[in-house]
Amino acid sequence: MKLHAYFRSSTSYRLRIALNLKGLDYEIAPVNLLKAEQKGDAYRARNPFGGVPMLEADGRDRAQSMAVIEWLDEAYPDRALLPADVEDRFTVRELAYAIATELHAPLNSPVLQYLKDEYGQDQHGIETWYRHWLAKTLVPVETRLEQRNTGDFLLDAPGMFEVVLLPQVYNARRFGFDLNTMPRIRQIEAACLALPAFIRAHPDNQPDTPTQ
Repeated sequence: MKLHAYFRSSTSYRLRIALNLKGLDYEIAPVNLLKAEQKGDAYRARNPFGGVPMLEADGRDRAQSMAVIEWLDEAYPDRALLPADVEDRFTVRELAYAIATELHAPLNSPVLQYLKDEYGQDQHGIETWYRHWLAKTLVPVETRLEQRNTGDFLLDAPGMFEVVLLPQVYNARRFGFDLNTMPRIRQIEAACLALPAFIRAHPDNQPDTPTQ
C-alpha cells in the first residue's frame, strides 16, 4: 500500500492511525499542500477530489478517508475498527461522523484560506471561527462520553472513533481551544498518545515533517 498524505492533514493523520491499528504495511508518499501538489494534473487524474489522503491499495486509488477506513475494515477484518455489536457500532459512527462531517468541512485549510482571501479575516478572526465550530461539536461529543462513563477509550480498545478524534484534538490544541472542560476527551487523548500506532501516526513523526 502507498499512502499519499500531508503530515499535518487531519484526514491523512486519521488514515495513518487506522492503518497502524490494523497492522498494515504502507509507504508514505508526501503531497505538499502548501505547494498545491494535490492540484496538479497528474495527481487529479488519479484523485479528482484533489486532496489528501489517497491510498493506493489492491490495484485502485482510493480517496475520502472515512470511506477508506470502512473499506479497510471490510477488506482486512482483523483488528476491527468497528465493533461487532450493532448498538456499539452505532455509537462509534454517531461520534466519529459528528467529528468527520461537522468539523472537517468548515475547518479545513481551503475554507480558512477563503475566509482570509474573500472576507478579509485576520488570524484572530480565523481562530475565533475555528474555536466556534470546535465547541459546537466537541461539547456534545464530551456529553455522550460522560453519559457512557467512558475510560481510556470509547469501548474496550481504540477504534474508528479514536481514529477520527485524535487528529481533531491535535488541531484544537494548535488553535488554542480550551479542552479543560472536556476530561473524557482528554483522557482518551492521553491513552491513545501512549500507544505505538498513534505515536507513529503523529504529524511530528512523518517523513515530510519540517525539521525546523
